[in-house]
Amino acid sequence: MIPGGMNPAQISRMMKQLGIKQEEVDATEVIIKTPQGNIVVRQPSVMVIEAQGKKTFQVMGNVTEESAEAGPQFTDDDVKLVMEKTGKSETEARNALESTNGDLTEAIMKLT
Repeated sequence: MIPGGMNPAQISRMMKQLGIKQEEVDATEVIIKTPQGNIVVRQPSVMVIEAQGKKTFQVMGNVTEESAEAGPQFTDDDVKLVMEKTGKSETEARNALESTNGDLTEAIMKLT
């Protein structure tokens, strides 16, 4: 029983009358990416609450923080560009970008 004498079923009915929808999301893991690293919620309980056309997600579970990796930064578009310019496979292009710390020109030159 929730303080105030209302049970969860009553609260759910009231929220429905107010046009507030809530639904459980079947999630196995939630990752929030930040510049400093990732916040990972494993075995989460996720609820999506929709009110006034906006969705709010409520996430509960086992939280861990992972620091940002200091590896080379490049995008999938960079990989595609290296593939187009060299005719090499995605794996070869990705490896070249990793070995050149994401330098497009150097990666292309390395593969030609």
